[in-house]
Amino acid sequence: MLGSVEIRSVSPVFVGRTAELDALREALSRATAGEPQALLIGGEAGVGKTRLVEEFAKAAAREGAVVAVGGCVEIGADGLPFAPFSTALRTLHRELPAELAEAAAGQEEELARLLPELGETGSGRHDEEGMARLFELTARLLERVATDRTVVLALEDLHWADASTRHLLSYLFRTLRTGRLVVLATYRSDDVHRRHPMRPLLAELDRLRTVRRLELSRFNRDEVGRQIAGILAAEPEPAQVDDIFRRSDGNAFFVEELAVAVFEGCRTGLTDTLRDLLLVRVEALPETAQNVARIVAEGGSTVEYRLLAAVARLAEDDLIEALRAAVNANILTATPTGDGYRFRHSLVREAVGDDLLPGERSRINRRYAEALEADPGLVPADQRAMRLASYWYHAHDAAKALPAVLEAAVQARTRHAYSEQLRLLERAMELWDAAPEDIRARLCVAGYAEAYPECAGDPTTTPLGFLDLMTEATCAGRFGGERERALKITKRALRLLEHEHDPLRAAWFWIQRSRLVQSLARGDGRQELATAQELVRGLPPSRVHAEVLTNVASWSMLHEPGPDALAAAEQAVAYARMVTARETELNARLTLGGLTVGAGDVETGLAMMEEVRQQAATEGHTFVAGRAYVNLPNDLESVGRSREAVRVLTEGVAYARRFGLLDSESWVLGNLADSQDSLGNWDEATDAARAALRRGHSAKPLGCGAITLALIALSRGDNAEAARHLAEAEAHFGTHDPMPQQWLIVARVRLGLAAAEGRLADARTALAAALDAGIPPGTHRYGWPLLLDAAAAEADARLLPAARPGREEALARIAGAVQRLTTDAPVWHAHAAWARAELLRAEGRDTGADWSDVVTRVEPLERPYDLARVRHRLAVALLADGGDDERARATELLRLAHAVAGHLDARPLADAVALVAQRARIALTADTTGPRPPADPVEALGLTSREQDVLRLVAAGRTNRQIAAELFISPKTASVHVSNILAKLGVAGRGEAAAVAHRLGLFTAETVPVRTTG
Repeated sequence: MLGSVEIRSVSPVFVGRTAELDALREALSRATAGEPQALLIGGEAGVGKTRLVEEFAKAAAREGAVVAVGGCVEIGADGLPFAPFSTALRTLHRELPAELAEAAAGQEEELARLLPELGETGSGRHDEEGMARLFELTARLLERVATDRTVVLALEDLHWADASTRHLLSYLFRTLRTGRLVVLATYRSDDVHRRHPMRPLLAELDRLRTVRRLELSRFNRDEVGRQIAGILAAEPEPAQVDDIFRRSDGNAFFVEELAVAVFEGCRTGLTDTLRDLLLVRVEALPETAQNVARIVAEGGSTVEYRLLAAVARLAEDDLIEALRAAVNANILTATPTGDGYRFRHSLVREAVGDDLLPGERSRINRRYAEALEADPGLVPADQRAMRLASYWYHAHDAAKALPAVLEAAVQARTRHAYSEQLRLLERAMELWDAAPEDIRARLCVAGYAEAYPECAGDPTTTPLGFLDLMTEATCAGRFGGERERALKITKRALRLLEHEHDPLRAAWFWIQRSRLVQSLARGDGRQELATAQELVRGLPPSRVHAEVLTNVASWSMLHEPGPDALAAAEQAVAYARMVTARETELNARLTLGGLTVGAGDVETGLAMMEEVRQQAATEGHTFVAGRAYVNLPNDLESVGRSREAVRVLTEGVAYARRFGLLDSESWVLGNLADSQDSLGNWDEATDAARAALRRGHSAKPLGCGAITLALIALSRGDNAEAARHLAEAEAHFGTHDPMPQQWLIVARVRLGLAAAEGRLADARTALAAALDAGIPPGTHRYGWPLLLDAAAAEADARLLPAARPGREEALARIAGAVQRLTTDAPVWHAHAAWARAELLRAEGRDTGADWSDVVTRVEPLERPYDLARVRHRLAVALLADGGDDERARATELLRLAHAVAGHLDARPLADAVALVAQRARIALTADTTGPRPPADPVEALGLTSREQDVLRLVAAGRTNRQIAAELFISPKTASVHVSNILAKLGVAGRGEAAAVAHRLGLFTAETVPVRTTG
């Protein structure tokens, strides 16, 4: 019966995968509704990932979606940069030419790095942001193409992906916001071992709630039976199903191979080993077809027909006959475009490749390289350099491989594929000594080494040296995020330079080490910069010298602002001008402007920074312009010009997104959150801070976003949320690179959180640590709020007996710091007056006149929350004076403060205002027809008479046992009362309850009982 059955190796019936296909269809439906979808499909080799994607693609196409499939291309052990994206974009270019052209308009030069069909690739700038710019433009391109139609982007075989492809996929999964787009990727889970480069990516994507993981399991026995029935077009015998199920263990591909082998009569020749199972059908081919299969296996995951013909060196009829035999045996299959061949399954290709002898592999690679050199048009232009480099390298011909590898490195850099550039440069360093001297002598610096700015003489004639390779590799590592490898290269280079007199080159490497140790959290980079500065001391002006001074000035501005930093910035500007290093000059001038503001010459410094921003943007220095959009509004905010800062920052967000400046955008968003916070736009501030956390690439801007969220949460009374964001910010900032703008704002949140929870000792510790570290010039915007909050915390705790030890010392430190801080800007004058008033309140000596002066200073600043706080303080002082005029003004102030607190959802302030109003029997709205609030604020909280007595003793610092003794109740009853009080106050602990009681003025000193003995 079986003899008449046509046996196909692939079942025409799609078996199982119902849940997975439903999940994909659901994602398609969500995408069609305008919500981008991201999915990862994992599973062992042969389990059916590709078949699932094919079935989903058919279903998506039936529903009108455009499906673009791209596979990661492997050549030898090398992946082609961005190969799956380039292939998928070509499909979109073919299917939607007008839409793609419109979506890419104005950015063709950059996007041509992925899709050469868009035109010539621009030279562009090579830096850490270069790859991010390309990624941002790609994401926005896909969003625009998917605006009016559903697009499915399927990327297969991610386990072969190059690093740049992995980075781009991660970027897409993190940043896609709009568009009818489904992005899915498949990978072999059994290939992703502990050290596989895919593993960090999978861990990162697991943390994203927007990414769904689908893991394909093996078939059960029933599914295997249905698969075999589809292959045979007939029901198999149960015993045969049992046998194949046992031998295949439910792997769909092995089921296919075993079914065909068994029913073709090859069962007796089979063994249980994977290798034999995969090779048995290849070995059944004619010898010529086997040789062609071996050639295809070594050529890469796909081999073009013309290239294959050149390498096989067979008559065309013989080649076609061999290919037909391999295709008919389902070993090879034609590519979807019909211009080449690939193995039907990569497992068979890997088995055939592993079966090659070492000499045989080298010979085949040599023939590929020779064919490609003779006719470069045999492969697509964007693959040529990389494939030629791989073929020559695996042919073990150093003389040919070295120039080819270097040329491929240039192409990788052009495409911003810096990780691949680094790998190629490391390969070049490996080949360097093996290559003949005459081959090395023909290589020149031009094209291969552009990182070092001090090329001696004509780059087209200057010989390429080993240190040039290390220089370029260091930058490739930095730009591609491979900082650990880059750091190792700098260490090796500096060892080599110990035996050569080249101080400029050594200084350049020390600059790179400074940047790398900072980004790797290994230190603050100061010692490395000091070494570089010592190396260039006394040398004639040079670009390296200017770069050293600029980095020193920038470092000093962030870590030790002051006269020395200002002098370094001025010197950096002068040197950069002398050597016509325009970008370095603009960068140094921007630093100089910021330091000038910090030194007190505000208008001069701001004007300088604005000029740099405009010039950098006009001249195309995107890095400096992006930095200006961060630093200028930061200094505007520092001097209280928050609305101007928001205007510049809004422009900065658009600029950063246009050029893909991820870190700059994150810094800009963090500063935008800060300025919106000052203006009382807390919802907008929260949105900006959260966007900074999503968009950030480096740790420090992420920390700034988190700390703003902590401050807002603290102002709204959500202490748990504030603590969570504080911990997040501290993790991002780390401890390896302390900067005053970070330790001051972290100390402020720590202090505020401790004060809100009644932990005054911890609040004082946070302040002391910050003051010990110092508040240097240029950090007043962080220093003043810290001192103000510290003084307010001491004033709130004035009646707490537990606050008396250490009180005088704390107040003295605050007062001394207030006297030392400069007050050259209106916002600083206001903060100084406010801090002094809080210090007077902490001593019980504040008056209405003191707070009236503070209100007058704060009113012009456009800071509604701060104004509401000081109005509340003034109202309390006026009510203490007791006159009718004072009461009328206090009523107006309390109503204004209450309105702002309600609008901002600032619950601690709202509660404080409400309790003052209740105590004074003041209605917080103009409508006085309703019932008056309770005269006693304690009663307003719903506390019973006994609970009031217990709260007074808690505020005095009594334990449960002491309370029980004082009130003649049992300790258990006292504990119950305390628990009820905590619940009614909405606090977590006794200390926080005491702090609330004293901060809201629930009890005077006279009402707190003091137990006497005797």
